[in-house]
Amino acid sequence: MSDQDPVLLVTGGSRGIGASVCRMAAKAGWRVVVNYASNAGAAEAVVDEIRKAGGVAAAVQGDVGSEAGIASIFAGVDRAFGRLDGLVNNAGVVDVKARVDEMSVERLERMFRINVIGSIRCAAEAVRRMSTKHGGQGGVIVNVSSVASLLGSANQYVDYAASKGAIDTFTVGLAQEVVREGIRVNAVRPGVIDTDIHASGGLPDRARDLSSVIPLQRPGTADEVAGAILYLLSPSASYVTGALLNVSGGRGAP
Repeated sequence: MSDQDPVLLVTGGSRGIGASVCRMAAKAGWRVVVNYASNAGAAEAVVDEIRKAGGVAAAVQGDVGSEAGIASIFAGVDRAFGRLDGLVNNAGVVDVKARVDEMSVERLERMFRINVIGSIRCAAEAVRRMSTKHGGQGGVIVNVSSVASLLGSANQYVDYAASKGAIDTFTVGLAQEVVREGIRVNAVRPGVIDTDIHASGGLPDRARDLSSVIPLQRPGTADEVAGAILYLLSPSASYVTGALLNVSGGRGAP
C-alpha cells in the first residue's frame, strides 16, 4: 500500500460491526484507523489481524462521548496518516431494558451525548478535513443508525430508538449540506444483529429470541452490516447520498 491509499476512521472499531468494517475496509484497500474507548487489547487485535493480512491499520484511543476524546481521536488520525477520506460513525451505546417513565436524566444524557452528539461532532471534524471548501479532496461518511428508529423499541429502550431517529435526520441534513463539497453522507439501519451490544443492555439472548419476528427468521451478522457499509463507502455508490439503507432481514420495511 502507498501514502496515496485512502484513510478510513471507524469509531468503535474494536468489536462487533465496527471490527468487521475495519477488516473488510482493509481488504478493499483502505488504510484503517481503529478507534476504541477503553479496550486497547481488542483494538490492537483487529490491527494485528489487518497487518498480518497485508493491510495498514492503527489503533487510536478516544471516547466519542467527550470533546477531549474526539480531539484525541482526530489528532491520532492526523498523526498516523495526515489525511482522512472516510468516516464510519459506528460507536454507540444501549442501556438496560426500561420504560420511559423509569429512565433517569443521567441515562438520557449519556445516550444522546454518545450516540448523537458524538456522531455529529465526529462528522464535523471529518468534514473539516475532507470538504473541498476547507481544502480537502472530498470523502464519504456512513452513519450507523438502527431500524429501532422506525420501530420505537417500546418497553425496551425508547431512548436508544430516539437517538437513532436523530441520526437518520442528521444524515439527510448533512448530506444536503456537503453534497457540493465532494462528500457523500449515508446511513445504514441494522436490525437485530448478533453482537455483544445486547449483553451490554442486559439481554444477551435478544438476537436469538427475536428471530421469530424477523421476516428472514434469523438475526443478522456483523459482516452482513459491514458489507452494506463497504458498499456505501465504495465508488459503486458514487451516486448515493442522503440514503438510509435498512439491513434488517425485512424488519421495519414499509
